[in-house]
Amino acid sequence: MDASRTTTPGPAPVTETVDTVVVGAGQAGLATARELLARGRDCVVLERNSAVGDGWRQQYDSLRLYTPAGHDALPGLRFPGDPRAFPGKDDVAEYLAGYAEHFDLPVRLGVRVEKVAAAVGSDGFVVSTDRGVIECRNVVVATGTFGRAPRVPAFAADLDPAVLQLHSSQYRRPSQLQDGPVLVVGASHSGCDIALELAQHRATTLAGRDCGQLGVRWDSPAVHALFPVLLFAWRHVLTRRTPMGRRAMAGIRHHGGPMLRVKREDLAAAGVDRRTERVTGVTGGRPTLADGTVIDVRNVVWATGFEQRFGWLDLPVVGDDGWPREFRGVAQDVPGLYFCGLSFQYSFSSMVLPGVGRDAAFVATHIARHRPGATRSDASPTGRPTGRPAERVA
Repeated sequence: MDASRTTTPGPAPVTETVDTVVVGAGQAGLATARELLARGRDCVVLERNSAVGDGWRQQYDSLRLYTPAGHDALPGLRFPGDPRAFPGKDDVAEYLAGYAEHFDLPVRLGVRVEKVAAAVGSDGFVVSTDRGVIECRNVVVATGTFGRAPRVPAFAADLDPAVLQLHSSQYRRPSQLQDGPVLVVGASHSGCDIALELAQHRATTLAGRDCGQLGVRWDSPAVHALFPVLLFAWRHVLTRRTPMGRRAMAGIRHHGGPMLRVKREDLAAAGVDRRTERVTGVTGGRPTLADGTVIDVRNVVWATGFEQRFGWLDLPVVGDDGWPREFRGVAQDVPGLYFCGLSFQYSFSSMVLPGVGRDAAFVATHIARHRPGATRSDASPTGRPTGRPAERVA
């Protein structure tokens, strides 16, 4: 499958005009582009990586989705394979590349967005990239659920240089680590996955607050019977409109989600030394827990999440908590600015593939209804785009 078919050859012109710029060609950006084209709206998707799906290919080798393939389809295209299987990260990458190719989405690869600012004299935007400048009516930011900048505490720099440090975004497999014990910091999804895997090869300590766990076993047939119930709760109960959902949103955005596939008993059976105290500093070059315990290790994996960094948005949109002021992806203070793929953009399901399509459709519908612009003449009567490139204005 040739993901490069969705790339516009050669450098972008110095200045061009499109209706909507979508920043990011992950699942949220691609779904939004498809929904915009289906509504007859022109768009272009800018992606800094060299291939569609690279954001998934760059994850650790053993990563699998928590949602069965039968529930993982983006709008208009089923996820291939056994609907009861849990796809791996490369399966997701290939699906996204195939999605972009199937709908001939206008993705430009290897384009880094450097700044988005308000256009002078209009309510549109100027998008500056390393390939040129684009003027547009709307911008959709689809740069990741929790952001792309690894979050590592400042005191990590005080660790002994002999201690190998990796953020979870850099971790791929156990062979990357030095011989000797390892500390995994952060006990949400990725931290638990990585700690369980590493415990098969070396003494492993997992430190971080207990975020809770769901009782159903992900490796049992029962999960397939219960998953529709879980998905209903994720989509309709745990939302920003309910007190329960708002509490969950605050916890997950700032502390991580509950344990799903890996359970407490799995970690114990594997011999993981589980510490619920946080790592708060360094003593003698070694990581130190809040209770003063010094952990003597040769490796540290920081599964401490990511940060939303929106410094490239020269717009009044970021709140005191570091997250954009938006509801359901619609920026509250900047007309024409949208987000898709955020954690709890509307509900818990916004973080997983089964929730992306609803969020993308809401954003695209809002653009079509509230942001008048030139319609795309090459959309078919069924709403499926024909794939002809967007008209450019030099």
